Amino acid sequence: MGRGAAALVPGLALALALAVAGTAVGKEFPLIGGPVTGIVLGVLLAAVVRPGARLLPGIGFASKRVLPVSVVVLGSQLSLGQLVQVGADSIPVMIGSLAVCLIAAYGVGRWLGIARDLRTLIGVGTGVCGASAIAATAPVIGAAGVEVAYAVSTIFLFNIAAVLTFPLVGHLLGMSGHGFGLFAGTAVNDTSSVVAAATAYSPTAANYAVVVKLTRSLMIIPICLGLAWLVGRRDRAASKATARPRLRVVRLVPAFLIGFLLMTTVNSLGLIPAAAHHGLGELSVFLITVALSATGLSTDLTALRRTGPRPLILGGCLWVVVSATSLVLQFLTG
Repeated sequence: MGRGAAALVPGLALALALAVAGTAVGKEFPLIGGPVTGIVLGVLLAAVVRPGARLLPGIGFASKRVLPVSVVVLGSQLSLGQLVQVGADSIPVMIGSLAVCLIAAYGVGRWLGIARDLRTLIGVGTGVCGASAIAATAPVIGAAGVEVAYAVSTIFLFNIAAVLTFPLVGHLLGMSGHGFGLFAGTAVNDTSSVVAAATAYSPTAANYAVVVKLTRSLMIIPICLGLAWLVGRRDRAASKATARPRLRVVRLVPAFLIGFLLMTTVNSLGLIPAAAHHGLGELSVFLITVALSATGLSTDLTALRRTGPRPLILGGCLWVVVSATSLVLQFLTG
């Protein structure tokens, strides 16, 4: 083992240990989930014993390098054919609620004075698929670890609120299983929370909600492409480059996103055995847990407190906006 690789072992081992613990807790309490538990454990440990120089290289590697790999593996759970499977009736609700969420994140976030990267993470996490979307977006925009930690925590709080309140709302509105599945699949963030809310309603709702949720996850692709383009344009404007413009595909499209697309395409072609899907899904969640555990370990609690309650207010506003938009669009589209 090279000297550079050896330097990664202590911090990476700590992140792996926290991820194992977080995964075990997540199995017992699916509503919380492994990734959220991992980042919480990391933050708490960092608050008690600040990681020293010996641990920092491995922690940095886990938070920055493992995260893109987890997104690539996530592609094995998705299929382009799912867009057809969910049917035309769900696409307007899905796209409409996502668009309204992103617009609200930009407008409300600016009004609240929230930093650009943090409001982007909260908006994408709320509009697409929670921690997975935050994991995919963070390296594209170069978000700081403290912003990732705050965004994941915010999304988690409103996931719990959705699981506790959405079944009651569905029954009060007399929604069918199909309708509630569409509602949960478009308005709840992480997959575990979607399953929890929809299962509490009915088996039909659970089955449909999962398909809608996985299809909604595909929106990571155009969003990351758009953000990569915006970041590239911003960087070029900041540097005031005068050289002749060239199309730089690697800069425009992050390597991990290319891997995500390839993995999704391979799955769409049926080249990934059905028996491997569960294991790959578990691996993806575990890798996200490793990365978020490392993010928690590198989080500065002082900076987190300094951020204040405004991002939480933004998360609450977006949760209400997405939920209301999903219901309204269902009503308008029949």
